[in-house]
Amino acid sequence: MSRSEPVSLLALTQSFFLNYLQSTRGASSHTIRAYRDALKLFFLFLAGHKRQSIADLDLDDVQAEDVLRFLDHIESKRRNSAVTRNCRLAAIRSFVQHLLRQDITRAGQYGRILAIQTKRATQRAVAYLEPEEARAVIAAVDTRSPRGRRDHALLLLLYNTGARVSEALAVRAGDFRLDRPRQVRFLGKGKKERICPLWPETASALRRIIRVGCEHDLLFQSHRNAPLTRDGVAYLLRKYVRLVANGQAPLRLRRVTPHMLRHSCAVALLQAGVDVSVIRDYLGHASVSTTSRYITTNLQMKRQVLDAFWKRAGLAPSGTRKWQPSPKLLAFLQTL
Repeated sequence: MSRSEPVSLLALTQSFFLNYLQSTRGASSHTIRAYRDALKLFFLFLAGHKRQSIADLDLDDVQAEDVLRFLDHIESKRRNSAVTRNCRLAAIRSFVQHLLRQDITRAGQYGRILAIQTKRATQRAVAYLEPEEARAVIAAVDTRSPRGRRDHALLLLLYNTGARVSEALAVRAGDFRLDRPRQVRFLGKGKKERICPLWPETASALRRIIRVGCEHDLLFQSHRNAPLTRDGVAYLLRKYVRLVANGQAPLRLRRVTPHMLRHSCAVALLQAGVDVSVIRDYLGHASVSTTSRYITTNLQMKRQVLDAFWKRAGLAPSGTRKWQPSPKLLAFLQTL
């Protein structure tokens, strides 16, 4: 946008998405959609409150008081959680920071918006699969068909590397090195590259689906040779979870998502004693605090820490034994 052009809300909104989010920040399509939805809701609310069309809104209409009214609205009227409220606020903050960079004359107005605090929210425990559960789901894939071999390689890759679904679906054959040192190159958030090692089992599964001369093609495609989608991965994962869940009551009661394999990889690495900072780089987290939340959600690790404390303090109880469910209880759970 030229400096000689008049500054307008419409022009700055367009430059926020096209110039800043896509070109400068390299935001993922998921982030762009989330920010788009948040600003769309905010502009619709603002236009309704001002009793004018969205096209008639200008920069003077974006005030801290209106942002606070909008946040109250999505909680009270739309029944959004505090977590969703904070996500909407984060999108508005990012947009207002862009406004501030382009329009310093309204610095005070934008500063009051940036000073709005997030709301304390109860953080949900991270859902994950134990190693034996993840392995059972992967083993449920029938690899005798081309589609089964594709699914087997994809699930192994997701669990092996802890990759985001979008990262796994974007890989091409040329991103892999299947000889020692076996590894894959991912392009993560903010267009940051990272290298993850591959298990021999994962490399073997990938060799079975990579075609010669197709190094530049997306590796994971549908039966119609179209790129496999996030929804497609969720569908095939649910299919294999159902096959395993028939014999495992706890797994049958849970909603397993592709992102849960990423959580499962992180927890398995923690259980193996891998340092949190190493896991941060392995998963491509921006901050180690994001990785640390896996520690608080794993009961086995909490139990190990407590046992170590008891032993060091000389308080280890004697004669205790691990609780085991009775056959009657297991039979009852199977009937639910």
